[in-house]
Amino acid sequence: MAGRKLVIVESPAKARTIAGYLGDDFRVEASVGHIRDLPQPSELPAEMKKGPFGKFAVDVEHGFEPYYVVDPDKRKKVAELKKALKDADELYLATDEDREGEAIAWHLLQVLQPKVPVKRMVFHEITREAIQRALANPRDLDERLVDAQETRRILDRLYGYEVSPVLWRKIRQGLSAGRVQSVATRMVVERERERMAFREAEYWDVRGTFRVSTGGSTGGSTSGGAAGGPGGGEDAFDARLVALGDARVATGRDFDDRGNLRGRGGAVVHLTEDAARAWADTLEGAEFRVLEVETKPYSRKPAAPFTTSTLQQEAARKLRMGSRQTMRVAQALYENGYITYMRTDSPSLSAQATEAARRQAAELYGPEYVPAQPRVYAARNKGAQEAHEAIRPAGDHFRTPGQVARELSGDQFRLYELIWKRTVASQMADAKGSTASVRLGADAAAPGTGETTRAVFAASGTVITFRGFLAAYEESRDAERYADDPAQGGPGGDREARLPQMAAGDPLDVVTLEPDGHRTSPPPRYTEASLVKALEERGIGRPSTYAAIIGVIQDRGYVTNRGQALVPSWLAFAVTRLLEENFDRLVDYDFTAAMEEDLDQIAAGQKERVAWLTRFYFGDGGGPGGAGGAGAGGDRDRDDERSALGSALGLRDLVESHPDIDAREVNSIEIGDGIVLRVGRYGPYLEETGDGAADGDAPRRASVPEDLAPDELTVAKARELLATQPEGDRVLGTDPETGTTIVARNGRYGPYVTEIVPEPELPEGISAAEKKRRLAAAPKPRTASLFRSMQLATVTLEDALRLLSLPRVVGVDPATGEEITAQNGRYGPYLKKGTDSRTLPSEDAIFDITLEEALAIYAQPKRGRGATSSAPLRELGNDPVSGKPIVVKDGRFGPYVTDGETNATLRKDDAVETVTLERAAELLAEKRAKGPATKGRRAPARRTTGRTAAKR
Repeated sequence: MAGRKLVIVESPAKARTIAGYLGDDFRVEASVGHIRDLPQPSELPAEMKKGPFGKFAVDVEHGFEPYYVVDPDKRKKVAELKKALKDADELYLATDEDREGEAIAWHLLQVLQPKVPVKRMVFHEITREAIQRALANPRDLDERLVDAQETRRILDRLYGYEVSPVLWRKIRQGLSAGRVQSVATRMVVERERERMAFREAEYWDVRGTFRVSTGGSTGGSTSGGAAGGPGGGEDAFDARLVALGDARVATGRDFDDRGNLRGRGGAVVHLTEDAARAWADTLEGAEFRVLEVETKPYSRKPAAPFTTSTLQQEAARKLRMGSRQTMRVAQALYENGYITYMRTDSPSLSAQATEAARRQAAELYGPEYVPAQPRVYAARNKGAQEAHEAIRPAGDHFRTPGQVARELSGDQFRLYELIWKRTVASQMADAKGSTASVRLGADAAAPGTGETTRAVFAASGTVITFRGFLAAYEESRDAERYADDPAQGGPGGDREARLPQMAAGDPLDVVTLEPDGHRTSPPPRYTEASLVKALEERGIGRPSTYAAIIGVIQDRGYVTNRGQALVPSWLAFAVTRLLEENFDRLVDYDFTAAMEEDLDQIAAGQKERVAWLTRFYFGDGGGPGGAGGAGAGGDRDRDDERSALGSALGLRDLVESHPDIDAREVNSIEIGDGIVLRVGRYGPYLEETGDGAADGDAPRRASVPEDLAPDELTVAKARELLATQPEGDRVLGTDPETGTTIVARNGRYGPYVTEIVPEPELPEGISAAEKKRRLAAAPKPRTASLFRSMQLATVTLEDALRLLSLPRVVGVDPATGEEITAQNGRYGPYLKKGTDSRTLPSEDAIFDITLEEALAIYAQPKRGRGATSSAPLRELGNDPVSGKPIVVKDGRFGPYVTDGETNATLRKDDAVETVTLERAAELLAEKRAKGPATKGRRAPARRTTGRTAAKR
């Protein structure tokens, strides 16, 4: 209908929600993210591959001009948007109000070339009021944000395409380096190095349970209440030995990572088990008194509302949700109008949101739980730029979790509840109470010397007298290294214990005295939450990128998850070492953080993108020719001490001038005692090269189990692996049918069995060509890879003969007369009938499957590349678009959802057991919006003559 207004957003879910708030005069369409990007150089037109765009799809010689193409799976979408635009008299670009959203809007303008008025519509929550305000207050496209996004995109392309090939040549094909991912990987690797270098130390103290003597209290009190130690009654409390005379008893913090005591000159005493037991025995009959009581008022403020990074951290701690999962769920909540925009580094709340939180806190908890003045929060990071306001419930009146419980379920409900609690608590009163610290002691003869020494014990406690914001929410904390240290409030530290009333000079009765041993612990591994926190504290990356960064290093195999902990692979060690030793500036933390600041300055208009990229890539030489100025803005960059560029080689010269890298050295990690771990093409393995290797023999080697963390590979463990690894061929026996010797070997593609076939006898004097022909015609030895359930050290002759007998003939299809065989292939066990292959459920099925079972498999409809139709794993309900039932199935490439017409693969964070109908419908809607995958290669969209050729 002519005269309608076209609104373009990013996602179908967002489009559906917004359309509900607009009248019939508006048509809302989704671009489904970016519609174009830099292509792979191999996808460039033939005439461009040898030109200035051939290396990066960016012309570094002429102002870093990018060459963009419409993504193949977006061509249908672009055609739909152009058709919709023909019937519109106004175009509203309603993409997110950040760099990526601004860039999407700019690309839409470049491709659609609208002839009607264009308005930029921005909002940070999808409610009726917010949409109406956005319509009434449009703005122009912010070209500075577009510049910053394009600079980052080009920067990442230059970094990845220059550095990644070095990794391919020296470590392994297919690896990638990235401006932020490599730094994040380095942080995880450095923490694991600290754990590998760590040496445990043992230390002891004495734990006592005491009770104030009857009638002993003579004055003021502690924080009141009663704690009750083990078996001590309600008035008993626990305390720990903290000092002997003038020397403090050592705790975990007093030892370095090599297990050595830091204290010198008698200031710290390290108690052994024998010494602790001796002191416990000596103090049994000593007279204890309260030496000192200190009571202070306690006050605690609520945490600020969520930013992107703090939301990811708290969701990981409280909900056990990964960063990508958190952002996916938050995206759905935002697009469906439940929360404000989820990519922000500002903790501030609008006046309406502040009033809504205060009003709700007063209604739910009472007016005394709301302070007289609203709380105001400000970003700590001066470069905070992505958006607008903290993450909070949408609207000027928040819906409680109870009010949305029927609409939300699973992860969406849990995350909404977390955001709601944090927002309301942020405007509540401080928690109030008191803390008490008590020191008590007794004089006794020191064991061994007999000298009179005062043994001092300490206890502490806290009493909350007014819960304040704690009635709604309490922020969690990451695991701390010294959480188990008694002196730091760990188990037995009693920081939250309540103490009985007592005063200085009060006599105490000893209930129990027990020696207590402890061991120092290594630095804790990063979790997704603590890595996000560390990146943010260092100024590396931005809130919108953290989930993607962690996802990339997981997908690349640089880190794996062990519970919540991130464990680096040996591959990550090799990559990090290569970058540290040859491109140290590129993985320097301060350098990377400074680059983020520079991008912020480009977004603020304080730096010029071409000048900045010129200096980054070409260095102080100035430009492509190695001479001349850096262009407009170059002097500002040169004088800015906080610029990432400094005065150094550009990226191009840094890569071209790096010294020859010894691949073997880079891929080797010294374990100790002549044992080296090497990162090979097919995985890590141990090699004994020192005194343990026999003279003249090839070094012993052993594979490293995938589930063995780097800090667990000690010298003792390495020797154990080497000792259990078979040396050379394992002779299994003789094939009774052929008489050949059957052996088991460890090959470049893994363990396998083969037969030793004697070489053919060749007459003397034949030509080299004839010799080659006869050798080629000679019988080849049979070989077969071991099943995954088999081990090289335990495989038997019977196992080997069964493997060498493959493929196994199952039978003949009576309908077609074709032979059906069962065999093991690169992608696992399968059936083969002519050219028709079907996957088998297990390796054992190769030998067990009957002809009837095979025919039953072939009777099922074929789906995909030879896969058979599988039974649904779950039934979710009817799709709101097609009306057909949605089920979860297991496919060749993993679980997916389908309504019988459209299939959509589950994302990494979508679990089969917990995926909801709403999430499945969202995935199917996105897949429909993309349209069918195009076949064949098409020419990329024509490039504009420059970024300024079309008005943005």
